[in-house]
Amino acid sequence: MAPSNQPLIVVDNLCKSFEQGEVLNHISISIREGDLVSIIGPSGCGKSTFLRCLNCLEILDSGTISIAGVTVTRKSPKDPITDDLLEKAHLLRQEVGLVFQIFNLFPHKSVLENVILAPMVVKKESREQAEDNAVRLLKKVGLEDCIHRDPSTLSGGQKQRAAIARALAMNPKVMLYDEPTSALDPELVKEVLQVMRDLDAEGMTQIIVTHEMRFARKASDYIVFMDKGEIVEVDDGDILFTNPKNERTREFLRHFEGDAL
Repeated sequence: MAPSNQPLIVVDNLCKSFEQGEVLNHISISIREGDLVSIIGPSGCGKSTFLRCLNCLEILDSGTISIAGVTVTRKSPKDPITDDLLEKAHLLRQEVGLVFQIFNLFPHKSVLENVILAPMVVKKESREQAEDNAVRLLKKVGLEDCIHRDPSTLSGGQKQRAAIARALAMNPKVMLYDEPTSALDPELVKEVLQVMRDLDAEGMTQIIVTHEMRFARKASDYIVFMDKGEIVEVDDGDILFTNPKNERTREFLRHFEGDAL
């Protein structure tokens, strides 16, 4: 089914603080179904926290997050985290897959077992149904020859592709990636980024926190630049990299002037 080109993700005035201070400051953005969006910015600017809030691994202090028709809202950090709020967070989390820097595969289970576990436990799929879907997904990410191997025998790129297949097994509407290539050797980065390109071609909505500037520029529908807990600038990759409007964006991109973008 082709993407509807309607907003699948709507974030309004999202705020999040921890003991050390404010991390996200009134974040608002809409992301259309089928878009591939890269988020760039300096370390510590709130990019990873933003993803964790979208997935409801972190409960927002205030604001609204709506994904695929599921809305989580909170007026103030003083408002209690109610059972109703947690239930909405649980429902929203089922629409979103999250892939971390570290692969987090279960070392004592085969690649196949890693992929089928959540659908069987959470979605109550039969083993046959879960295995059929897992084999299809592992083929999609190029791991058809690794189905019965232990994670310890895989390269870093293969582990990350297995982690992507595991997230896809829950049939999410949105895929989030938090620096998915940062732990990989340079020669393994391309194989992981290619999976994202393939998913984009199929219409999957994806948000990627990345330092892979060439990929961000060439593959993204648009790029979000964050700094100090704020969305500073959103634009097409070619425009943002060649003619950024904000001085903070220009200053950040100066660090990459020597790289081929």
